Amino acid sequence: MIPLLSPDDTARLDAIMRRGGTFSDEVDATVDGILAQVRAEGDAALRALTEKYDGVRPDPVKVPAATLQGAAEALDGDLRDALEAAAANIRRFHEKQVRESWFTEDGDGVVLGQRVVPMARAGLYVPGGTAFYPSSLLMNAIPAQVAGVEEIHLVSPPQEDGRPHPLVLATAALLGLEHVYAVGGAQAVGALAYGTETVPAVDTIVGPGNAYVAAAKKKVFGRVGIDSVAGPSEIGVLADNTADPEFVAADLLSQAEHDERASAILITPHRPLAEAVQVQIDHRVPDLPRADVIEQSLTEYGACIVPDTMEEAVALMNDLAVEHLEIHTADPWQTMTRIRHAGAIFLGEYSSEPVGDYFAGPNHVLPTGGTARHASALGVDAFVRTQSVLSYTEERLQDTGEQITTIAEAEDLQAHAEAIRTRLDRDDGSGSKKP
Repeated sequence: MIPLLSPDDTARLDAIMRRGGTFSDEVDATVDGILAQVRAEGDAALRALTEKYDGVRPDPVKVPAATLQGAAEALDGDLRDALEAAAANIRRFHEKQVRESWFTEDGDGVVLGQRVVPMARAGLYVPGGTAFYPSSLLMNAIPAQVAGVEEIHLVSPPQEDGRPHPLVLATAALLGLEHVYAVGGAQAVGALAYGTETVPAVDTIVGPGNAYVAAAKKKVFGRVGIDSVAGPSEIGVLADNTADPEFVAADLLSQAEHDERASAILITPHRPLAEAVQVQIDHRVPDLPRADVIEQSLTEYGACIVPDTMEEAVALMNDLAVEHLEIHTADPWQTMTRIRHAGAIFLGEYSSEPVGDYFAGPNHVLPTGGTARHASALGVDAFVRTQSVLSYTEERLQDTGEQITTIAEAEDLQAHAEAIRTRLDRDDGSGSKKP
């Protein structure tokens, strides 16, 4: 089911890396039309488009506070405890990411610095199609709250009753979110980007979605910020001969069950481990509820790769720059020092990927499709802006003004130079120019 490959099988590896692909012309055209309709018609478009694509007409679009509270009260007790414990862990982790504004005196009365300012409004997208992910709501909302975002606006597709999934509503209530809207798809992204009578325009939009949601986020980027244009989920396991094949197989399957385009890759120089993992996977898959999804995922985008050495294994894993990287080696901390590209790193056999997905605290919104080479996990920084601050004095400008004008003139920007020279040559009121 999961093929055993040589590291020289570049065609297979290229296919895995390219599986996120680009949006089709059909998706692009549909999303363009949806965004234009939302921009022109506001709430009326949200109702009409939701009825068209989700088969239900939300009225009102905004979920009443009583509905949110009722969902929280109906939540299973054990699940509520688990969500609250996870939320506490996630909040504690992200509180360590908070950056402070700073200012420094630079002599002559000059002050330089940087302000860290939270965004006023953030939009969160929570899927509601084939699966419901309260964990994603925790991971997207809590960093925004820790950052100090004033308003958080949540959109999620409605179910048959015209409201988002009860688990989405309950989790939103547990987090104290007040602005929840029964709308999903590209129309929800458009509402957050452009604003409607009910949904205000936000500063940034975060959260996963289908191809239409991803395309819409890409199209509105620039008007608003976005977290990323996420692709299918992926896991890479880097292992040596000390790894437990049962653990490795279970963790590969944990990602393969996400969808048919998810990727699960084991890289190990120990061929017996790779073969044992294959056996474990073949044994486990038939008993899993999403067996059909897993089989397609592993057949098309899974691999057990056996290079000659661990050095080659590390180099190959760095090339892949996977979203989730598990390290199952005798000394995972030492192995980690050689990893340059990965969205999140899980060290040791008891740091299973679902620990990070749900509970430990680090964010599970991670760069996919090789973008870990330049992108980072979602965090507090996604919800703040930094503003440079400078306060110059006359004395400092007199000392440095000629250097400033020299650079301006080198760039042939005379008005820049004159803005400085005007201050240097200004009459002090005594009939003579300032020295």
